Amino acid sequence: MAVEPLLHTVDSGIMQPNTLTELGFCLIIAVIMISVHGWCVGSVSQRFATRLETLSRTAPGWRISLLVSGTIASLALVHLLETLIWVFPIWWMGLIPTFRETYLYVLEAYTTLGKGHVSLPADWHLVGPMIAISGLFTFSWTGSVLVYVMTESSKRHAHRVHAATLSRAYGTVREEVAQEIEARPKP
Repeated sequence: MAVEPLLHTVDSGIMQPNTLTELGFCLIIAVIMISVHGWCVGSVSQRFATRLETLSRTAPGWRISLLVSGTIASLALVHLLETLIWVFPIWWMGLIPTFRETYLYVLEAYTTLGKGHVSLPADWHLVGPMIAISGLFTFSWTGSVLVYVMTESSKRHAHRVHAATLSRAYGTVREEVAQEIEARPKP
């Protein structure tokens, strides 16, 4: 009988947390998720840089575009998978009954869409804004990686265009020099 009131107290503490408990829960999940995001984004960025370096300076533009597209797809996948770090504890604690509804809730909060198709119990309403804050951090981090990716790929495209222009100019100069040599009187 002594165990039953303890279980009831723990159960009500989880279902009706105080503000510090709720914020502590959110902070732990946010730190884990943002750390995972950093590792994943670093890996995607490094893979992009490594693969870009393996392409020759005269690689066709479609290969660079394919690399950029693959990098963007990887970054989107990172966001979709890392949101599961929010989904599992919320679903496991039974705050939202189904996995699908929990994932919908997290994605709406994470992207700050906030349509409100699904909601948490009243005692857990601080979770949504905390998910949104973590989304803002991770999306801005991803944005900085996208700036890097686009800058490097644009440099590569510009190099290809410049090399092609120089090649054409060299060909024209070579032809003109050859014509001048042929036009000179022979001794």
